[in-house]
Amino acid sequence: MPAQQAPAGDTPADDDKPQVSLWERLARPAPAPRTTLTPQRIAEAAVALADAEGLDAVTMRRLAGALGVAPMAAYRYVSGKDELIELMVDFVYGRLPLDEPADDWRDAMRSLAVHLRAMHLAHPWSVRAATPFALGPNQLAVPERAFAVLAEHGLDADTTMAVFRTVTGYVHGSVAAEVTLENLRRERGWSDGDQTRAGLAPRMSWLMSTGRYPSYQRYLHEATRKDDADWQFGTGLDCVLDGIAAHFGI
Repeated sequence: MPAQQAPAGDTPADDDKPQVSLWERLARPAPAPRTTLTPQRIAEAAVALADAEGLDAVTMRRLAGALGVAPMAAYRYVSGKDELIELMVDFVYGRLPLDEPADDWRDAMRSLAVHLRAMHLAHPWSVRAATPFALGPNQLAVPERAFAVLAEHGLDADTTMAVFRTVTGYVHGSVAAEVTLENLRRERGWSDGDQTRAGLAPRMSWLMSTGRYPSYQRYLHEATRKDDADWQFGTGLDCVLDGIAAHFGI
């Protein structure tokens, strides 16, 4: 009797098996390589391409050209662009100096936040690519470091995660704003803060003329650090850390 076919739309039984992650596959002993291609080389080339042209420019074909290999060669390591992005994100996380000595939890969390910001600014594409759920070995080392530091102060597991997400959430939001502003300037051809304000002046002038925003208008007239992103980031970070310290008494 002929084998009965599955109804259209049914998933083959093999697809019900747990999927093996990129990292588990890469940790397995590799067969003798037919090329000099490695996950490290793939990540380096893809990151360089994304840094120069943005994440959308990274395709398997462009990557193969940058590496000087056949278009299908990288598929020995990654199944497609989603896994390639995972590899890229973990690669840049792997360059974070997580082993720096710290005097206390606050010093450790501040250092972590500063380095995360620097990483994202160096690789702007990572702001949207590095989700909290893309769990690569190097990315997971970040909460591992933070949790170990915070555990010394008697915080329970749930509170530890909440504190970690508060700090990293501040970093991500702050950096996203910086990257968005830089993208706007590049698109409009504005080179600095003065040109940006001049470009936005027609809209802003009308809004201020309505008299509905006196507090914001005061900011526009009196602020002296509008273009000091480092100061803005550091001041906001201190507010976050001060709040954590006061709330938990640590």
